[in-house]
Amino acid sequence: MATADPNFVMAHVMANGLTLLAGNKSIAHDPVMQAAVAKMAQLAAKNNITDRERNHVSAVKLWAEGDTPGACKIWEDILLDHPTDLLALKMAADTYFFNGMKPEMRDSVSRVLPSWKPSIPLYGYLTGMHAFTLEETYLYDEAVKTANKALNINPKDGFATHAISHVYEMRGEHNKGIDLMSSNERDWVTCRAIAGHCYWHWAVYHVEKGEYEKALDIFDAELGKRCNDGNMLDLTDACSMLYRLEMEGVNVGERWNEILETCQSHVGDHVQCFTDAHILMALLGAKEKEIAKQMMDSIKSFAVKGRGHNHEVAAEVGVPLCEAFEAYDNGDFGKAVDLLYPIRYKVIKIGGSHAQRDVFNLFLIQAALKSQEKKHHKIARILLNERKALKENSPMTDRLIQKALALHAD
Repeated sequence: MATADPNFVMAHVMANGLTLLAGNKSIAHDPVMQAAVAKMAQLAAKNNITDRERNHVSAVKLWAEGDTPGACKIWEDILLDHPTDLLALKMAADTYFFNGMKPEMRDSVSRVLPSWKPSIPLYGYLTGMHAFTLEETYLYDEAVKTANKALNINPKDGFATHAISHVYEMRGEHNKGIDLMSSNERDWVTCRAIAGHCYWHWAVYHVEKGEYEKALDIFDAELGKRCNDGNMLDLTDACSMLYRLEMEGVNVGERWNEILETCQSHVGDHVQCFTDAHILMALLGAKEKEIAKQMMDSIKSFAVKGRGHNHEVAAEVGVPLCEAFEAYDNGDFGKAVDLLYPIRYKVIKIGGSHAQRDVFNLFLIQAALKSQEKKHHKIARILLNERKALKENSPMTDRLIQKALALHAD
């Protein structure tokens, strides 16, 4: 659209907004992105546009500057008068997700639903969005019902299938999850933005069941290849998968090197603490200790000198979380526990789904099991009790319980 009409302000709003949501660009480090946002603002200033369009420009500009809560406030103001503005809704809901604000994400969709009719274009997509927000706020039955409604409208709605895959993961229905992904692959794979992540869910089911070779097969066929295309979701999924496998004692070979170059190119971005933690996993996994140290120095500097919402989250959560991974890699498992255990209920602030952030729960359990301190062994046991209570059918939890009993009979 911007090519067809360079002065069309909303084309620049969409391009910049969706680029920022991808999480791989920062105006602090990317001159091209900085210029694109500046051009958008200049066009808005010199053109006769509506208040609604001007608000869209302001919201994207705030997002680019790091004020994501301020951006959400503007999108919500737009939705008050224009509840069928899907761009405002998409930007707000995804930003709430990135900030770990799950009730806000759900409610942003729920409150506009009565204004949408099935005849409105993309109604099915909105329904799939709603399904995911329900899942992330533990309304699993409603999430499945709503996702199936979306799939009845469009069987190729990968986001709706993705919502169901989350429910199966959270409920420990791993065989159902594998059946879902395999039987509908030809449909959801057409949804490029989420297809790689659906493959990640498929692999996670296999890791849970201890079927490591099947998980590696999915990594080799899909995850490792997709993570270098600029989609940060695919990149963090690849990092998470390899780290989960290594925590399970699986030798992943040279696979870290397949994603290392892409990870290195984002070491100083600090767009999201969630991404930073996963990039650090890759650097440590690839034994690039010097680059990992440089990244830690950069994260700490950003936590002190940066600006915006992620700067605040980095100071409170991102730094100790990443320091915990660094300590674990150095064999100081007790320090890793002492860093992460006190902030574990704050980790949600870095964003990501409950399923994605589970890698941090597993990491804490592994660190506590490997620690030399008896108190940490007790922490490992109570964390496993929590895990079993939340998801009774979990072969991985059962394996970890047996590991705890074997390591620490006391």
